[in-house]
Amino acid sequence: MPASAPQGVPFGVLFVCLGNICRSPTAEGTMRALVREAGLEGEIQVDSAGTGSWHVGSAPDERATAAAAGRGIALEGSARSVRAEDFDDFDLILAMDASNLDELRRMAPSEDARAKVRRLREFDAASAGTGDLDVPDPYYGEGDGFQVVLDHVQAACAGLLAQIRAGELR
Repeated sequence: MPASAPQGVPFGVLFVCLGNICRSPTAEGTMRALVREAGLEGEIQVDSAGTGSWHVGSAPDERATAAAAGRGIALEGSARSVRAEDFDDFDLILAMDASNLDELRRMAPSEDARAKVRRLREFDAASAGTGDLDVPDPYYGEGDGFQVVLDHVQAACAGLLAQIRAGELR
């Protein structure tokens, strides 16, 4: 269980994928919508970043933005890389896949920081026991990849919010 924020301080969640233009902004936008709907904007801080730096400053991918908009979710902001201070600033750092997880654990400055790093789909009850906890990268794919990402992200973010609200992550 990650270290928790002091009482009255927002619980911080950082979503991380490779370039911070598809999956992690989708998770950030989805979680923001859920937090807003629950009236918890002052209690839960949400952001996203990438393990790579080649998209820094770019807006979210147009395909991800269009798919999310189709479900009433806004993707905003610009891509950034994970920073050393993120391990101090966030209570939970959620990787989209095993590769992101490995890179984040490698980047973590301490065991306490590594303990904050998990995979997003751990919070999707339907994923439990399946052995498949990756949110697939839709960037080079065709077809409904961005819809699949939204399906995974919405289920996991709902589970995440439920656990935060229940105090299971504090």
